[in-house]
Amino acid sequence: MNETRTEKDSMGELAVPEDALYGAQTQRAINNFPVSGQRLPESFIRALLQVKSAAAQANSELGTLPSPTAQAICDAALQVEQDPDRLNHFPVDVFQTGSGTSTNMNMNEVLATLASRTLGESVSPNDDVNASQSSNDVIPTAIHVSASILVAEKLLPALTHLIQVCQEKAATTEHYIKTGRTHLMDAMPVRLSQPINAWAGLIEMHLNNIKALQPQLQSLAQGGTAVGTGVNAPAEFAGVFCQKLNCATGLEFTPAADPFTHISSQDTAVALSGQLKACAVSLIKIANDLRWMNSGPLTGLSEIELEALQPGSSIMPGKVNPVIPESTVMAGYQVIGNDTAITLGGQSGNFELNVCLPLIAHNLISSITLLSNSSVLLADKAIKTFKVNEEHLNASVARNPILVTALNPIVGYLKAAEIAKAAYASGRPIIDVAADMTDIDRSELEQLLDPKKLT
Repeated sequence: MNETRTEKDSMGELAVPEDALYGAQTQRAINNFPVSGQRLPESFIRALLQVKSAAAQANSELGTLPSPTAQAICDAALQVEQDPDRLNHFPVDVFQTGSGTSTNMNMNEVLATLASRTLGESVSPNDDVNASQSSNDVIPTAIHVSASILVAEKLLPALTHLIQVCQEKAATTEHYIKTGRTHLMDAMPVRLSQPINAWAGLIEMHLNNIKALQPQLQSLAQGGTAVGTGVNAPAEFAGVFCQKLNCATGLEFTPAADPFTHISSQDTAVALSGQLKACAVSLIKIANDLRWMNSGPLTGLSEIELEALQPGSSIMPGKVNPVIPESTVMAGYQVIGNDTAITLGGQSGNFELNVCLPLIAHNLISSITLLSNSSVLLADKAIKTFKVNEEHLNASVARNPILVTALNPIVGYLKAAEIAKAAYASGRPIIDVAADMTDIDRSELEQLLDPKKLT
């Protein structure tokens, strides 16, 4: 049997693993919530460490904590941040108490243990590490902080990279003409660069929408404590806390204009998730365009050839599949699913507290991470590296009867439809059929039906 020690909290004594940095409240949560085996993401725990460190510094500056105690808490947070093994001391399941109190106390107990060792005297998880705080403002704050850091450091750079790669690829494919498609059916020709630039435009739109949410996301509940009134916290705490956090992160966090809004609801997280879902929809669109264009290589569209990254079949030798677009599609579907969970969680703002905070934290971080990683992979291993099958593009465009649309102003829609149907039936190039069925000189038809001019 594993050796244990006895810890005590307000509910009594409890056996805790001997080597655990946490105490009784964390152990109660472990016992109470064997639900999923999923812990809150590391990026959330790291953000919570920064929240606790900034709170300790603010408490020291405002005289709420003795400076040695506050410094010991900050040192403890740094120890955890720098030692991956110590991140294993945060085992509480995502599906726990809706306020995230178990995770807050898990953090408080770990930091209190380490700070006590440094200081040589007892540091209290509640009275010291949690001074001027409540789980009810700490966890909403950590959601905003973790999401803000990931958006600024991972997502926005990843989307910017994807935009740049699309624009660079468009610049090198300007001279290729391909059959446009609507309803998956042949339509008027386009330059290959045009849909690729459209991809860049879609992602840029989402980038700007996410940027517009950053000030809202960087507005924090901290200082509102239990219900938003700020009970047991100095009046200046929220402002000083944000100053300390800004120094640590390089971001511009601000106290909420009204802490009640940030504690009682998670509407900002819901709004961000909505933008992430919209971005996921565009990534799915881009990935599926690439899959269709790559289809074949002999019996599909075969307009491009994606980079071969791995064997595509365990039974069919030589088969290569569009694995990066497929991965991107699945990641996008997951983001859409995460958004549904976040939306439902956001509805659980009952009176003065939202009670789905761990669920929202987990899914929001998941969505940001999925989009960040998928955007880079899609850019570097699909868009940047695909080759163009120019011969096949040209042959398809030449056979496309929809080019007859250019003759509408001259011969009328009905006559043009007759020409198109005849071309379909005979399999002949549209210019040959149009020359037979109209009085238009062939040299003029060549001008009118030139695919490059039609783009």
